Amino acid sequence: METVHNFIGGAWTPSRATEFLDVHNPATGDVIAKTPLSTGADVDAAVAAAKKAFPGWRDTPVMTRARAMFRFRELLEENVEEIARTVTREHGKTLDESRGSVRRGIESVEVACGTPSLMTGYGLENIASGIDCQVIRQPLGVCAAIAPFNFPAMVPMWFLPFAVATGNTFVLKPSERVPLTQGLVASLLEQCGLPPGVVNLVQGGREAVEAICDHPDVRAVSFVGSTAVAREVYRRGTHAGKRVQALGGAKNFIVVMPDADLDRAIGVITESFFGCAGERCLAGSVLVPVGEVHAEARDRLAESARALRVGDGADEGTGMGPVISAAHRDRVLGYIERGVSEGARLVLDGRQNAGSGRRGGFFLGPTLFDGVRPEMTIARDEIFGPVASIAPVKTLEEAIAVMQAHPNANATSIFTSSGKAAREYARLATASMVGVNIGVAAPMAPFPFGGAKDSFFGDLKAHGRDAYEFYTDKKVVISRWF
Repeated sequence: METVHNFIGGAWTPSRATEFLDVHNPATGDVIAKTPLSTGADVDAAVAAAKKAFPGWRDTPVMTRARAMFRFRELLEENVEEIARTVTREHGKTLDESRGSVRRGIESVEVACGTPSLMTGYGLENIASGIDCQVIRQPLGVCAAIAPFNFPAMVPMWFLPFAVATGNTFVLKPSERVPLTQGLVASLLEQCGLPPGVVNLVQGGREAVEAICDHPDVRAVSFVGSTAVAREVYRRGTHAGKRVQALGGAKNFIVVMPDADLDRAIGVITESFFGCAGERCLAGSVLVPVGEVHAEARDRLAESARALRVGDGADEGTGMGPVISAAHRDRVLGYIERGVSEGARLVLDGRQNAGSGRRGGFFLGPTLFDGVRPEMTIARDEIFGPVASIAPVKTLEEAIAVMQAHPNANATSIFTSSGKAAREYARLATASMVGVNIGVAAPMAPFPFGGAKDSFFGDLKAHGRDAYEFYTDKKVVISRWF
């Protein structure tokens, strides 16, 4: 039984914690590790190491910092399969899903390798007679990220490589439910020539999060998780004078127009709803068929979902793995029961797959409701599981109104053959990430990732050019020489 350690100041260090959390393989229920619920003192030690390393790392030439990221990318490539299998082992998603998520993480590192170009400032001579003006970007200091359980490899890479390449030092707190992946990644970073303290890893739960938000030497905090916690992290971090980007929950609407190519769309929509067992912030939540396409879209989606093989994500041929824990499975089961009690029609009942024939695993099959009304709980709440709702409407205008009325606005998609309909929907979408004939509207690493309304708290999104705004301060130098 492995008890994971923290990585502080270039050394693997046992936590001061007195409490530990069991880490399960969700496919079997077996306990595979223990996560220390690190204390505020552990966070203090990590921040102190990062603060000590900052002056030297800040003054390290940007080309040298970028070369460390090139080396990091090489090591990630060489270890893709081991990282992916670790993700599947502690999270439960299928190997193909894990491999894809590791690839997306590597893409963020690749963008960060371009920091010597992307971090450049600008200037203008003779803004007045004999006076020049120049803008330079400088790192902030110690930055931190608080990552969720659903993408153990990818989400930390939205932040770490950009912060480090721009000259900051870094403290990462992974989810206590999935500590192993980032432990493996930290062991690869050890081989990249980074000075001790540039990157630090603190395992833990709420106490570690609060310590990061409150610590006076942490200059910027990135967070991904539920809306309730994102709002609190933003409030607490900004109150302490930090920059904060807090990515919250979602309720993602997928509109299907009568002219949609269903032969191509249904498989994509099925993956959007049920990929990663619905445990992702860009998962489709509510299918909104417009007009006469309702019955066909419903029946074909049900058929496609029913064909998914639910099982151990490590097994070839598995279409959907388990959810993260028994408690989370019970929470999702509660939503299914609530949907039935509120009058939605259960087209596909995933409760029949809840652990049947699988020793100790946290399984639940794809679930599909029809006739879902906006006031129903399953239409309002982020379920974060393999439960899809169908809310038919008569017109595109009605579909837009349904989407705009929801407080979450992370991602949304429309399936259509009409350029006019696609343009109108994209223009009026409240979500910040919009897909046209795309099931999961996830921006690639050169572009910003983040929602709007109750799905995002802050001004600058994750990765892309926003990362260089978030992790640097623009200093203006106005010069006159006599």
